[in-house]
Amino acid sequence: MTETTDATEIIRIDQNVRRSRAVVAGNLVFLAGQVADDTSQDIAGQAAQVLAKIDDLLAQAGSERSKLLTAQIWLTTMDDFQGFNAVWDAWVVPGRTPTRCCCGNVTLAGPGYRVEVVVTAWKD
Repeated sequence: MTETTDATEIIRIDQNVRRSRAVVAGNLVFLAGQVADDTSQDIAGQAAQVLAKIDDLLAQAGSERSKLLTAQIWLTTMDDFQGFNAVWDAWVVPGRTPTRCCCGNVTLAGPGYRVEVVVTAWKD
């Protein structure tokens, strides 16, 4: 469901009292941190879930992964860095990679989460 506070300026997607999963402001799309739904998965499984959620939210906002501008990645352990990168590298569009930072050894909101990803994208 899309909530609009100002039809010409800001669109909020999947909003509740605490957050919106995505916000469109002009030509910019800001996504909230995305985590896996099935936390029993290893890093590759969780990464695939997170990136699929990002694809879905970008589509709802009128964008796509080829228009990513920047990404922030948080891993609960840097031991998952290579496993995450294997999934990420297959997902990003060659020649259209965003700026990126990756932090490790962080505590995420739930005990089973291994990765959280926040992205910003362009929208035509």
